[in-house]
Amino acid sequence: MSRVVVRVSRDADLFMEILSHGRAGPQRRERFTSGQIAQIARTVRRTPEVMVKVTGGGRSTGAVGAHFSYISGKGRIDIETDEGQRIDKEGQKELLKSWHLELTPGQYRKGPDDQHAPRPLKLVHNIVLSMPRPTPPDKVLAAARTFAREHFGAKHQYAMALHTHQEHPHVHLVVKAEGRDGLRLHIDKAMLREWREHFAELMRAQGVPANATPRVARGRTKSRLKQASYQAIRRGRSDRLRTRLHDVARELKSSQTIHDPAHAKLVATRLAVVDGWIKVAAALDAQGEIILAGDVRYFAKHLPPVLTDRERLAEDFARHIKAYKSSQNRPDDKVRDRDIERTR
Repeated sequence: MSRVVVRVSRDADLFMEILSHGRAGPQRRERFTSGQIAQIARTVRRTPEVMVKVTGGGRSTGAVGAHFSYISGKGRIDIETDEGQRIDKEGQKELLKSWHLELTPGQYRKGPDDQHAPRPLKLVHNIVLSMPRPTPPDKVLAAARTFAREHFGAKHQYAMALHTHQEHPHVHLVVKAEGRDGLRLHIDKAMLREWREHFAELMRAQGVPANATPRVARGRTKSRLKQASYQAIRRGRSDRLRTRLHDVARELKSSQTIHDPAHAKLVATRLAVVDGWIKVAAALDAQGEIILAGDVRYFAKHLPPVLTDRERLAEDFARHIKAYKSSQNRPDDKVRDRDIERTR
């Protein structure tokens, strides 16, 4: 049976709750809340999506220190602590020392045979909070400060640094895994969803349009491979991806296409998503939200093509090869200058 869950602490309800509401049918007359309507509008009108991602975590004091060096740009960027202190390059060692990571319980555990130690525990969690450009970096930092304080301030020590030199302004947040109460922070998918919703809410509080919707709601799977991924392959730093690419390249060469049995399952999921959005539109019509209902139908009709990971890899590979050949066929500046000189 369908159900609607309304969280009083968040404006943004999860996508499946909204679709569950839409599928309730005419026999159930629940109305979308104002928060749900706002979430629907942000999604179908493609409000920029926040990113909250766990990128790993050091298992040794040296690894944590190296990450501090990285997020500080080797000392060029100050690190901000949970106590509001700004730490320069010289203060990083003292900050690391003050966290007493070497005293974390569990670092000296013995294995089942009472001899071989199991894999070391994470001493910290490395988290990235990001927004697409052209979001003002100071707004991202302000939202990240509030996010860190509300989620970790009472229990966990943390430090952060703002990066603006890449495509998206983002904050690197390093959180000590062991809390002040001795309990460890365990991060799961449900917690990440909650964090995304909260960070989007905090960005909106900064006056920045922001949304937090699962990829499936927007018809998205994984993002395309970046140029850096192919560079990593050429330099021998990604054997797993290299193997996958070679497999895709062989199939493309032999059949000019990619067959992936997982495609049918994705198509079935997509049909269910579209059906859910269409029923949401009908529910909005019944509630008098005619314009938004039309936006929902347009959104559902123009979702991106369904692609499996393997199909997307093939598409990205073909795009990369085309760009590479184009760059190789482009005359260099000296040749072009000589051609121009001959035509004068």
